[in-house]
Amino acid sequence: MVTLANLYTFIEKGHNITVIGPSPYHYYSGMGPGMLGKIYTPDDIRFATKHMVEKQGGTFVAGKVVRVDPEEKTVFLESGASFSYDVLSFNTGSYVPRTTVKDDGKNIYSVKPIEKLIDAQARILELVSQKKIAISIIGGGPSSAEIAGNVWGLTRNFGKIKPEIRIFAGKNFMSRFPDNVRTKVMVSLTKRDIEILESGYVKEIKTGHIKLESGKSFKTDLIFLAIGVKPSPIFEESGLPTGPDGGLLVNRYLQNTEYPEIFGGGDCIFFKDRPLDKVGVYAVRENPVLYHNLMASLEETNLMPFDPGGDYLIIFNMGDGTGVLRKKWLVFGGRLAFKIKDYIDRKFMKKFQSIE
Repeated sequence: MVTLANLYTFIEKGHNITVIGPSPYHYYSGMGPGMLGKIYTPDDIRFATKHMVEKQGGTFVAGKVVRVDPEEKTVFLESGASFSYDVLSFNTGSYVPRTTVKDDGKNIYSVKPIEKLIDAQARILELVSQKKIAISIIGGGPSSAEIAGNVWGLTRNFGKIKPEIRIFAGKNFMSRFPDNVRTKVMVSLTKRDIEILESGYVKEIKTGHIKLESGKSFKTDLIFLAIGVKPSPIFEESGLPTGPDGGLLVNRYLQNTEYPEIFGGGDCIFFKDRPLDKVGVYAVRENPVLYHNLMASLEETNLMPFDPGGDYLIIFNMGDGTGVLRKKWLVFGGRLAFKIKDYIDRKFMKKFQSIE
């Protein structure tokens, strides 16, 4: 976002800028569950990328990059088009694998890309206007918790018939968080009759049907996939150096370890010095470093090292006007926690939306 907001500085120095993206908008994932729950509108949580690029004199191309030739310094699009580059920055985020989905996936929604939650919201409201339904969330992390809580909020405030909501959490819900955080999240959900199953992992998903590894089956009307994210497959398919998760392997300057003219940030990279959690705080911290180093690479000046920093603030939006906040030893839940998250998120959005 810092780079996009400052594209004019590259253009003023005589560089040609091309931004390739699948949509004229970019959605902020930290507010995605809140949009699903109608706490926010789509306009509240998105940036007008195409407008921002063209306003500053850059070129926006609607498309999806599928491969890179790092020797020829060329990127190839799904459409068949190709673009050459001197410096390349990847900010392709992550996706939710659908390997367990065994049919056409009707009424099955991944939590990413975020704009898919708009479709899910409309479908939920359509179904709950007709009958009592069951909604299932697959995954045992914070994304599952936020989706479940915001589905509850959506159907309570805007639905006609309240659904059954069930989380298939594997064997240990919110396992990478301390017990005090885990307990607060679980209490928030279960007191609203959201069921959390920790009886085993999901083996197979079909439209209207979930099967566990144990063989036990469940019928359901709508499914969310929140089973963890993976970086874009572009890097492995292009033969670029990658980390164990398939993310673009970068050094402390956020540049690829073999091709120094290729940079990246956010969920799509693997930071060689220290594996980083897939949380937005690191993308935010990388922002100014990525901007500086893209310019420095073009202008042949000194690069800036990225320091991931220490512990970070994390707040979960529980979908009922409350949140759960954790920062080092401090943990608390309630309306104040959500108000803090809402303030931080809206401030972040306004900073960049004002440029539009």
